[in-house]
Amino acid sequence: MTALTDKASPVEQAGDAPKRKAKPKAHWRERLRRDWPLLAMAAPMMLLVWGFWWIPALGNVIAFQDYKPFTGGILESRLVGFTHFQMLFGDPEFLRAMVNTLSITAFQLVFYFPVPIALALLMHSIASERLRSMLQSVVYLPYFFSWVLVVAIFQQMLGGAGLLSQVLRANGFEGVDWMTDPDTFILLVTSQAIWKEAGFGAIIFLAALAAIDPNQYEAAAVDGAGRWRRLWHITLPGIRPVIVLLLILRLGDALNVGFEQFFLQRSAVGSQASEVFDTFVYYSGIRTGDFDYGAAAGLFKGVVGLVLILAANRFAHMLGERGVYSKS
Repeated sequence: MTALTDKASPVEQAGDAPKRKAKPKAHWRERLRRDWPLLAMAAPMMLLVWGFWWIPALGNVIAFQDYKPFTGGILESRLVGFTHFQMLFGDPEFLRAMVNTLSITAFQLVFYFPVPIALALLMHSIASERLRSMLQSVVYLPYFFSWVLVVAIFQQMLGGAGLLSQVLRANGFEGVDWMTDPDTFILLVTSQAIWKEAGFGAIIFLAALAAIDPNQYEAAAVDGAGRWRRLWHITLPGIRPVIVLLLILRLGDALNVGFEQFFLQRSAVGSQASEVFDTFVYYSGIRTGDFDYGAAAGLFKGVVGLVLILAANRFAHMLGERGVYSKS
């Protein structure tokens, strides 16, 4: 009995044992020998990123130069500081492009961003596997259409000679031409974006829904939780990290509402409604040969996008989410 009493319990032994020292960090040569297959697989993509993103980004220096592409180039062009940025904020076309971009972004954030989530929840709730696969194929298909085809389809449906106008005229009503109406342009581009991209955007949320443990739904059903309670307390919390992540990325890409979609419809509705940052850079910078002025507008857009994504990521940390990145 004495031996048993005097013998320390495993918990006491573990408490009295000295703490393990942290494992020393492996030398870079050892890590290279260990991880070289992963590095080899990542090398082509890293070369692509460096060749087409990072190295060309150094050319943004022309935003601070009186850039002469044919006589001086980057190395011999004269520095002018923030002159181009001062000209930007005094340019009414730039201010109009900024207002249009922010308005369209805010509108789509409210009315477009939730659509892929709702579509994923709808498809996830379909019991028939065959019906679900058919629905997924139908809603994914428009993503692979070019914007030229998307605009042409909407023209045939909502244009002055489109299907809707013909049906209205056949029934004694006046036809409509929403494709040339500046007042409804924000609704038009948002509906086009939803029809084209919402189905493909739902893929990420479907993957997040598939990762939720089905036992949670079974336990909630046994406890008497209905469909809406299971949605509110299990489904939405299960995909909340993905929602926050995509929301942060969307905010970081807020000023990039697209070029081709607005470029194709600019002549129909006018620049007052359709001028955004990307089209402003094209018409005021590239088309006129003022590359330094266009670079200043593009650099401003990139800096504002970076600030937005950092602020949104900080807000995600305050909500307890990981966000795009987190400090170790």
